[in-house]
Amino acid sequence: MALPITVSVEKRTEDAPRWMPAATSVGAVVLAFVVSGVVLWLIGVNPFQVYGFFWRATFGSWAAFSDTMVKATPLILVGLACTVAFKMKLWNIGAEGQFYMGAFFASLVVLAPLLPTDSPPAIVIPAMMIMGMVGGAVWGFFPGVLKARFGVNEIITTLMLNYVAVLWNNFWIFDRWSDAGFQMTPTFARNAWLPRLSDYARTYPIFSGITLHLGVIFGLLAAVLVWWVLHRSRWGYEIRLIGDNPQAARYAGINIARNIILVMMFSGALAGLAGMSEISGVVHRLQERISPGYGFTGIIVAWLAKLNPFGVILVSILFGALIVAGREVQPSGIAQMIQGFVLFAVISSDVLLRYKIRLVRNVGRPATAGETA
Repeated sequence: MALPITVSVEKRTEDAPRWMPAATSVGAVVLAFVVSGVVLWLIGVNPFQVYGFFWRATFGSWAAFSDTMVKATPLILVGLACTVAFKMKLWNIGAEGQFYMGAFFASLVVLAPLLPTDSPPAIVIPAMMIMGMVGGAVWGFFPGVLKARFGVNEIITTLMLNYVAVLWNNFWIFDRWSDAGFQMTPTFARNAWLPRLSDYARTYPIFSGITLHLGVIFGLLAAVLVWWVLHRSRWGYEIRLIGDNPQAARYAGINIARNIILVMMFSGALAGLAGMSEISGVVHRLQERISPGYGFTGIIVAWLAKLNPFGVILVSILFGALIVAGREVQPSGIAQMIQGFVLFAVISSDVLLRYKIRLVRNVGRPATAGETA
């Protein structure tokens, strides 16, 4: 028996409408929350109560929103790091390791130390920023060279270097810089802390309990920089052309090998700055597990934002809220479940950007002699 409607899937021969990438991202998030709500209902939990508590814990007050933005800050920087690389079809899966190496290099300023201990914050913090970006860039340089010179798959090298970076940090944390045998270094001096709004609570009581720190400004400025580089600079044109059509880029005389190395280093530098922001603005020391997986979550952030630098900011706030809610909402694991559904929905929604899906109504036709018999 023939169905009254046939689903037709055709590969797009032209670009998708400009509104569609944003629409598919929003739809993916909505679908993820709907599916998560159904799962919660099936296990006997009221999803509306859970989502209501979710909202109050993440956006219900200035203090709650501040906590959300603190978690969103490293995601913004790591998401931008992935965005730069992905624009050139470089699959940098090593942002987690670059994050850790940025934190390590930034810590050298305080723990080596590279500057006198009584240096003013106006010198220490910029030095930590520079060292953090250097550490991330160095960790992006190695897979970049291997890819550019020897054609080594960057997915493998960046992924493996994540483990090397974490273990390298652990060596210094557990041995050389351990604070009384614990898996952390001594607390940094106050001149190495990023300013927080709560630091000004005595003068401005409204800032009491607001943990938002200067790192969020780094993220916002980085988003503007990445947007300008990708869409207003000659280098950005080369990055996009190589990503869209390497053969045309090579024919145009663009040095692809050099750009692979530079883009990987730029991507690593942004992730390294995220590591510096976390240790200077939040934990104020180098310690084990300073990242709950920011480097890997940044991949989802960049993809959900459709590689739009300003979209990365919005998506990072959403995932920052999921991290904060994960500590507060019961049953535990809800935030991770939603992240998983979002990732699945985002990947699936890409089908709508690459293919046209049409519902074709089957028009009745006279039966043939064979069919009548």
